[in-house]
Amino acid sequence: MGIIGWIVLGLIAGAIAKAILPGKQRGGWLITILLGIVGALLGGFLGSAILNVGLGSFFEIRTWLLAIGGSLIVLLIWGFATRGSRRR
Repeated sequence: MGIIGWIVLGLIAGAIAKAILPGKQRGGWLITILLGIVGALLGGFLGSAILNVGLGSFFEIRTWLLAIGGSLIVLLIWGFATRGSRRR
């Protein structure tokens, strides 16, 4: 998968993760893309380590499920890390 594929996968997986988790998460579209890319990498790592299944091509359902699952984990960590900070 090329860099454009990672960006698109990150944007969509991050947006889906933000839609699944309740609450108001901070960050715009750039944070959503980064969250999704890091989530896809984390999901691929955990999938290969635990389930012996890694990321495949862009159009495979397991790639999307692992990316969204990893994005949910990263979003939870992001929420805990930014919970105390307020914009003024």
